[in-house]
Amino acid sequence: MIRERFFAFGDDFDVLDEHGNKIYRVDGKVLSPRGKVVIEDADGNEVASVHRQIVALRATYEIRIGGEKAAEVRKKLLTPFRDKFTIDVPGPDDLTMKGNLLDHEYVIELDGQEVAAVSKRWLTIRDTYAVQVSADVNPLLIIGSVLALDLALEREEKRGSDDH
Repeated sequence: MIRERFFAFGDDFDVLDEHGNKIYRVDGKVLSPRGKVVIEDADGNEVASVHRQIVALRATYEIRIGGEKAAEVRKKLLTPFRDKFTIDVPGPDDLTMKGNLLDHEYVIELDGQEVAAVSKRWLTIRDTYAVQVSADVNPLLIIGSVLALDLALEREEKRGSDDH
């Protein structure tokens, strides 16, 4: 479970498993110029991070797991009627996020097969959404991708409000 819009106030929060046990802590370092968040294990060790790449043609967020670049999350160009994001991993196994991204009702697919689902409908806790991950996918990659999407959407929303 992930609390929605964590970055709006720079909050830190916990990621819980299906039994309510804390598995990760997310440190929202949103005041950094790169919009960085750090994912820590239960002992406080950094296990992954997500940050915005400054030099990119479109909003791009890099996910690092264990200090190594694991993926880049970016919005697909020219996707009519709905947003889609690509999770570009090294090699051929890129993933796609599609569905209602703003309302946290979407799936993550690999070659057309669902490997993760994100939903607020599963929960009644306000400002919280659930992320269900297949056993054969690294949960840190999925959690990092969900956080990258949140950062990208918040950045778009902020830019839109600055235009008015």
